This record gives sequence, structure tokens and C-alpha cells, in this order.
Amino acid sequence: MDNKRRSFLINLIQASAAATAAGSIVAGFAEENKNKPLTLRPPGALDEDDFIKTCIRCGLCVEACKNRENKVIIDGKEIITLKLASPKDNAPIGTPFFIARTGPCFMCDNIPCMYACPTGALTPKECQNDKGEVAIDYAKMGVAVIDPSSCIAFWGLQCTACYRACPEMDKAITIEWKQNKRTGKHAYRIPIVHEDACTGCGMCEMACVTEKAAIKIFPREVALGKAGDRYVKGWDEKDQQRVKNASTKTTTQTGRSKKSAIDNLNEGIKWDQ
Repeated sequence: MDNKRRSFLINLIQASAAATAAGSIVAGFAEENKNKPLTLRPPGALDEDDFIKTCIRCGLCVEACKNRENKVIIDGKEIITLKLASPKDNAPIGTPFFIARTGPCFMCDNIPCMYACPTGALTPKECQNDKGEVAIDYAKMGVAVIDPSSCIAFWGLQCTACYRACPEMDKAITIEWKQNKRTGKHAYRIPIVHEDACTGCGMCEMACVTEKAAIKIFPREVALGKAGDRYVKGWDEKDQQRVKNASTKTTTQTGRSKKSAIDNLNEGIKWDQ
């Protein structure tokens, strides 16, 4: 093989390898920038799909969080809540997120991170009540979920760490007293999360005393179910408004419902004796 042919083949192989590597990098970047359903966003964030489209990765919310007035120092170290996602993080690159266990949202009254956003990816509309009043108390960053099998309060041990750490104490987390039938003379003090008041700040998760937190913050769309328009709280006027435009023609079809009622009877079936 002459030198020209050898050089041509070497260049071709190198070009192919470079193209493959570039393709892998682009594909990896695209994968890293996909929605991550478990990512916790700052207060005021749009739903994840719209947030990803609207956030320009400017980092202004992270800077506002870093320079907030109510700084928190634990063991001599300042806790910074918001981070910009890097390739090693489980979040789209360059977007703001927080990890509740190590750096929860400390519920700043003036919500500096939200008002620093220039695009509306973080918006006051997502931090307001039914009257249009904007406050950090109305944020919906996520919702706390308790694992009863690892929460020591469910074992009968006297722990109220999450309850006492909650900035919405007696609203987002309450304590329910139950008799400990195993001993007959002690009480369980069970933490109960009320999702309508929980902001998802994560202070409860940070405060949890177990090795791996028994109470965790999840995005609301992941943690919460949805009853749908078929079911309504007849005693709740607000819930009745939710379904006022629901269709009465909605039906559910299954393989069995397609048959006539007669076809579903037991007639002709022989049972083992």
C-alpha cells in the first residue's frame, strides 16, 4: 500500500472517529437537557416542560439566593440553596435546582430568586393564593412524603424533628397522637403532611434524624395523585367549581364493559367441587 493511500485511510478513520465522538457528545448533551421528573425547582417555577423552555440558564436566581438576606450558617458553613446544574447533576444542564437534604429552600419573605428571573420561568403567579396575594407561603416547589417503615415516630420513638423544622408548623405538618397498643401505656406521635399547605421547601427532609431521610420532598406532579372529574367533594364549594365544566358523557370502557350483562353471568360455568 503506497503512502498516499495509507494517509487517506488514516485520515478517513480519524474523521469517522471524530464524527462519532462529536455525535456522542451532542447526544449526551441533549440527554442531559431533557426534563428530569424528580428535579426540585426554585419557588415560582412554571411546570417542568414550560420551565425548561423558558429558563435561559442565566444564573441570576442562583446569585440572588447566594446573596439573600437571611443567610443560614450550619457548623460554620453557609448553606446555599440553589445550584446551577452541571453534567454530573440529575437536572438539565445550567438550570437552577436544589437538594432538600443538604440545602433546602429557607423561605425568604421577599423571594429574591423569583424576582431575579428575567424571563418568567420563575413567576409570582406560581406563588399566589386564591385572592391573588403573593407570598412564599403559597409556593408549591414540591410536597413532603413520609415513609412509615423508616420514620422512627411510627416505631413509637418520640421524634418530632420534621414537625419542628417545618416553617408552616401545624399547617403543613401536624402531629397525630395514637395509642401504642404494644405497650399499652405510651403514645405514638405521628407526623402528618397536609399537601395543600406544604410548600416543598425541604426543611423537614434536612432535619430528619434518620440515616436516610424518612421524609422526602418530591415534585408535586410526581408525588400526588389526581381524582379526575368523576369524583367531587360534595361538601366543598371550591371542589365543585373544579368540575363545573366536566362532561357528563365521559365513559370508561373495558373488555368486560363491551359485553352485555348476560355474558358476564356465571351461567354454564362448572366449578371444581
